[in-house]
Amino acid sequence: MHILVVDDELSMREFLEVLLTRSGYQVTCAENVRVAREVLGSKPVDLVITDMKLGASQSGMDVLRGARALAEPPEVIVITAFGTAASAVEAMREGAYDYIGKPFDNEELKLLVQKALEKRELRRENVSLREHLVPGAGVIGVGRSERMRAVWNLVEKVAPTRSTVLIHGESGTGKELIAKAIHLKSPRAGQPFLPVNCAALNEGVLESELFGHVKGAFTGATQERPGLLVHAGEGTVFLDEIGEIPQATQVKLLRVLQEKKVKPVGSAAEVPFNARVLAATNKRLETEVKAGRFREDLFYRLNVITLELPPLRDRAGDIPLLAEHFLERQRKELGRLGLRFSPEAMAVLSSYAFPGNVRQLENIVERAATLADGDVLTLASLPPSLRGEPERPSAEQGQQVTLGSGFSLERHLDDAERRYLVAAMTQAGGVKTRAADLLGLTFRSFRYRLAKHGLSEQDDEP
Repeated sequence: MHILVVDDELSMREFLEVLLTRSGYQVTCAENVRVAREVLGSKPVDLVITDMKLGASQSGMDVLRGARALAEPPEVIVITAFGTAASAVEAMREGAYDYIGKPFDNEELKLLVQKALEKRELRRENVSLREHLVPGAGVIGVGRSERMRAVWNLVEKVAPTRSTVLIHGESGTGKELIAKAIHLKSPRAGQPFLPVNCAALNEGVLESELFGHVKGAFTGATQERPGLLVHAGEGTVFLDEIGEIPQATQVKLLRVLQEKKVKPVGSAAEVPFNARVLAATNKRLETEVKAGRFREDLFYRLNVITLELPPLRDRAGDIPLLAEHFLERQRKELGRLGLRFSPEAMAVLSSYAFPGNVRQLENIVERAATLADGDVLTLASLPPSLRGEPERPSAEQGQQVTLGSGFSLERHLDDAERRYLVAAMTQAGGVKTRAADLLGLTFRSFRYRLAKHGLSEQDDEP
């Protein structure tokens, strides 16, 4: 990742260059706006860190505007000792990623840089998705079923508008991908797409994420921070699992959506925002309203346009196309262009109900392609549950299993797999080929699993 540091003080430029270089970034420095523009025009830059005051007559706002005017604009962090709330808001409105005052904590700045670069990567993915996510291409676009054609027709109609869209569908049906498609087919496509999982955050954190907070609003709030609704600018904020937000937050969100203004946590002032809001849920909000768990007025405010995503079992004719789409991805990632399904394996996939929907199908295809010893994915490549066979007996079979709240089967299986990998490596004295034999795996499959759990090393055995 390439970072441009712009500051008129040599000592600050040298300090930031050392700090960021030690963190593994490529760093270029500029002492004024002219040099900064030359750098931006001559080489790709992922992030700009600029002082607000550059000498007597120049401003970091000039650097910010120049960076944001590029075809592929980098993220921009403004650092200054001369900051005010007004200049912070101005910088954010002009497209800055964030704003931090001097003196700053080194670790806080490094974390801010990391998050800004993560957003940069997300924007790149969005641009790629915009190029490929059209009917007939991309995960959601694959398929010919009537229901998916109806979904795409509605996406095309609502994308250019400012309307709030409520996306409903079971887990794994691709609600976030549909939200991205709406964003990328809209005039906002060049602006950020910022998702937030409402179910993963408690009430206080969720409000801070959405609405922002001022310095000192709560313990740890060392800097003023805009919320996602302001930070998105003219982009889109996607509220996933909207049915899970606490009722107190529902009241505040309703007012925010009606007034198009947010009141940061700890502030008495309201800040306008221009982002579009999309929401998704796997719950029936009409039922939640009747049960008193979701506000009726907020439901009607969100439910301007409802988009229903069908479960995969209701579009079974699309399963072969989706399976082939996922297999093509594995061919490229694994470098095994000859991978293909046997007719029997494809027949089993086509007749399965897929309670986990498209996400489950994708995981099954990835598993089969990764573990296959040959190019043909047969019935044996599929999980036993798809073939109608019982799972292999274990020492725990016959014992009653109690599942508590918050249990995750995927996390449980991942933890178990990691323990076996570590045990095999220990027993084999670190020799990967021997460890693979102990687990009954091919060396390629064993190395894939090591990498998956972060256990691989640079000096892989040939």
